[in-house]
Amino acid sequence: MQIMATHWNSEMLLGCSTLFLLLLGGARACGWVAVDSPTILLGSTVTASCTIQSNRCSGLDGEEIQITWRLDSESMSGSQHKSVEGAEVSNLTISHFNRTRAKLWCYVVWNGTPQRIGMAEIHAGYPPSKPENLTCMMNLSKNTLTCRWDPGLDGHLPARVTLKSSKSRGQCEVSQEAIPDCIPQGGQNYCTIPRRSLQLYQKMDIWVSVQNALGTAESEHLCIDPMDVAKLDPPVLKSIQSVPFQTDCVSVAWEVAPTSSHIEQQCELRYRTHEDPGWTLVPNIVSPNLKTHHCGFLFGTDYRFQMRCRRVTAMGYWSEWSPGWNFITHEKAPAGKLDVWWTMTPVDSGKRAEVQLLWKALKRNERNGRILGYWVSLNPRRRNVELTAVCNTTERQCRFSVLAGVRRVYLAAYNSAGESAATEVLFLEKKGQPLARIHTSPCDEHSLWVHWEAPRAAATGYILEWRQISLPGPASRNGSWQVERNRSATKALIQENIEPFQLYNISVYPLYADTVGLPLHTAAYSKEKAPSRAPKFRLKSVSKSHAELSWDPVPIEMQNGFITNYTIFWASTAGDELRAVVNTSFTTFTIRGLLPSTMYKVHIMASTAAGSTNSTTLTLVTPALDGKEIQYLLLFFGFLCVLLVVFIVCFLKNRRMKNQFWPSVPDPANSSLGKWVPADLQQETLQTASAREPGLVTISDITVLEKGAEKKAPFWGKKDPVPATAGSFPTLPKSYIHPSSSGLPSGSRAPGEARPGSYVNGAGAVQYAKVVAEGYRGQQQRVPSPLYIRSDSTQPLLSESTPSPKPYENLWFHGAPQAGLHCQSSQGDEAFLEEPLIDFPLLQGLKIEGAEDLHDFQRF
Repeated sequence: MQIMATHWNSEMLLGCSTLFLLLLGGARACGWVAVDSPTILLGSTVTASCTIQSNRCSGLDGEEIQITWRLDSESMSGSQHKSVEGAEVSNLTISHFNRTRAKLWCYVVWNGTPQRIGMAEIHAGYPPSKPENLTCMMNLSKNTLTCRWDPGLDGHLPARVTLKSSKSRGQCEVSQEAIPDCIPQGGQNYCTIPRRSLQLYQKMDIWVSVQNALGTAESEHLCIDPMDVAKLDPPVLKSIQSVPFQTDCVSVAWEVAPTSSHIEQQCELRYRTHEDPGWTLVPNIVSPNLKTHHCGFLFGTDYRFQMRCRRVTAMGYWSEWSPGWNFITHEKAPAGKLDVWWTMTPVDSGKRAEVQLLWKALKRNERNGRILGYWVSLNPRRRNVELTAVCNTTERQCRFSVLAGVRRVYLAAYNSAGESAATEVLFLEKKGQPLARIHTSPCDEHSLWVHWEAPRAAATGYILEWRQISLPGPASRNGSWQVERNRSATKALIQENIEPFQLYNISVYPLYADTVGLPLHTAAYSKEKAPSRAPKFRLKSVSKSHAELSWDPVPIEMQNGFITNYTIFWASTAGDELRAVVNTSFTTFTIRGLLPSTMYKVHIMASTAAGSTNSTTLTLVTPALDGKEIQYLLLFFGFLCVLLVVFIVCFLKNRRMKNQFWPSVPDPANSSLGKWVPADLQQETLQTASAREPGLVTISDITVLEKGAEKKAPFWGKKDPVPATAGSFPTLPKSYIHPSSSGLPSGSRAPGEARPGSYVNGAGAVQYAKVVAEGYRGQQQRVPSPLYIRSDSTQPLLSESTPSPKPYENLWFHGAPQAGLHCQSSQGDEAFLEEPLIDFPLLQGLKIEGAEDLHDFQRF
C-alpha cells in the first residue's frame, strides 16, 4: 500500500512539473481565461470563458479534455464545446454577482487531478457617492486652509479623492487659475491647502472630486474668501472691576491675539456662578478700546468669566474661549424676610416651653453676599440698645427655652455689610381647621407632588413637612419642610432630601391669620420596586391535616414600596402547587387540607406595585397522628402495660393472690405440731378406751375467741339461746373439757360424775378453745371424731352442745369477725363431762392458763 502511494505521488509531481514547464513556455499558448469586464456593478451578471489549445499543451495532445471552474473556493461548471479552430472552450455565466472581490480559476483535469490553467480577478461595487457638507477654515496661526467633507456611502471599489480649487472672480463665475490638487491621505476626509496656494481676500472655487472604475462624483462648489472663514486665536481677559455707583455692574477689559490684531473683531462674554447649571451669554460686543461693562450681577457672588471673538465683517468661525477669570462682586446687607417654622414643647410643669426654630436660607438674590450667621432675640433691635440674643448660630435652626407666656421672637440674617430686617415669628396655637383631603403622586425619582383639598376657612398659606420613616433614631425626627405662600394653591412640589425606594411621612398644615391648622398626614414613595427581601418565614405548629405559619413583616427600609399582599405557596412532592393571598395586616396563616405523613415545601412572596420577592423554601412534614390521638394511644398502651404487669404479678404470685381472696386452711394432721409429743410422755404408753381407734386424734379446727366477760355472747345456729337463770353460775370459774360427741369414750366419766378440784380456772379474759377431730377437708372417717371444747370463761358451759359454732368459718372473708363461742352449762357440776386428757394428744403439750389443778392427768 505504501509503495502504491509513493508511486502515485511521483506521478503527480511529474505531471505538475510537466504542466508547469508548459505554462512557462507561455500560458497563452496552452490556455487562457477571459471575462467581459473585470469591474462590474455589484449584483450584476458576470460572463467568462476558458480556452484550451491541446495541440499547444504537451501531454494533452490526443487526450480528452475536461474543463472545470472555481470562484475562490466554490466549484462551478460551465458549458464546454470545440471552437472552429479546434480548441476546447468552456463558457461560464454567474448571475447576481454579490461579492465585492473574487478570483475566478479555470482548471483542466489531467490524470484525474484538476490543474490550474488561468485566473481572472473580478471587482464589484457601486459608483462613488457625492461628497456632502464641504466646509473650510482658515488657520491664521499656520496660514493654512483646511477643508472637510462627508464622503458618503462606500462604493467598495478603489477610488481617487481630490480636493480641487481655483482662483476666481466675482462669485466664482469665471475661473482664472487652477490651484494644484490637494490629495488627502488614505482614508481621510479632509485636506489642507498650504499658504502658497491660497489667494487671500479674493474668492476661491473649491470642490471635491471622487472617481472609481464605475464613475465620477463631485461635491457642491464652495466659493469663499479664505479670510471669511478664518478662525481667530482666542482673546485674553485683562481685568474685571465693579462699576462705581452701579453696584450690580462690572467692567471687563481684554486684549486680542497678536495674530489677529489687524482684524476688526466681534466678541461674546459669558459668565456663571458655581450654582448655575449653565452660562449667561452677553453677545455682540464690538469695542475698539477692548472694554465693556454689564449689569445685573448679584452682590457678594463669585462669578467666572470667559470671552471669544471672530471677524466682524463675516459670519466666520468663533475663536476658542479664553481662559477663565474669577471675580467676586462686592456685598451689601441681606434683603428680604426669612421663611420660618417652629415646634414648641411645654416643660417644667408648663411654666416654660422648649422651642425649636427652623428657617430657610435667603434666596440668592436676597443674600447680597456670604451669610455669616443668624440671631434670634425676644425683642427687635433698637438704636443705641444692645441686642440680647437667645440664639446666635451659623446653622438654620436653633433650640432655646422661653417662659410659657412668650408668643413671639425675632430672627435676622447678617453678612459683612450688615444685617437683614428682623422677621417676626408668632407662636400660634395649632388648633385650626385641618385640610379636607391629601394625597401624593411622584414627579420623578427625587421629587413628589403633594395635592390637597383646601379647607373651608380661608388659609393664608401652607406648611409642608416630610421626613424619612426608615431612618433610625433622631435622624427620622429631623425632617424637611417648606412654605407655600400662595393661598389659593392646592398642590406643591417637594424636592429636598427625596430619594427613591424610601418611605416618607408627609404632613400639611394650613396657616390662618390667627392660628395654625391641625396637620393632615399621608405616606408616599417617589419610586417603588420589589422588596429587598421577603419576610422571615417559620413554622408555628403542624398537625396531620393543617400547618400554622407565621412571619415577621419586612422592615420598612427593605420594603422599597407599599406591600400590597403576601402570597403563600405550598406543594407536596407529588401534587400541584397551591397558593393563598393574605392581607398585609396578617402575620399568620393556617394551611388546611394537608395529607398526613406527607412532605410539603412552602414559601412566601411579598409584593409591591413594582414587583415581588420570594422567601427561602420551608420544608415541613405532617405527622401521621395528631397530638390528642397520640395522647389517647399512649394512655391505651399504658393501660395495657399496667394490665400486663398485673397479670405477670398475679401469675408469679398466684399463691399469695389466691390466699388474699381464697385463704387456704392448713391441715393440722399434717403439721409437725399435730404429730408432736412431749419428751416426758414419749416413754409412757397411753391407754385409751377400747372404743377409740389406736391412732392419734386428727385435729381439723382450733378456734380461740377472746371477749370481755361483760359482753353478750352471740348464739350459734338459728335457734335462740337458752337463757341462764340468776344464781346458776358457780362461784369460781372452772376449767373444763367438754367432749362434743354423743357417745362417751371408754374410761370417761358419766355426766353426773364430777371430779372436784380437778379444774381450776382463774379470773381473766373470756377464752374458748374448740378442738374438732374429723377428716381433713371433708375426708370420711370410720369412727366419728370427738369435739373438744375448752373455756376459761367464768360462765359455765351449757350442757347442750347444740349452739356450738360451725366446725370452720372464715370470719375475715365474710366481712365481719364473729363473736366468741359461748357455751352455757347446765346447772350443777353434772353438766361438765370429764374426759381423760390422754385421749387428746395436742393438749398434752399445751400449758393452759389455770391448769395447775390438772396435776393428776398424768396418771390416765
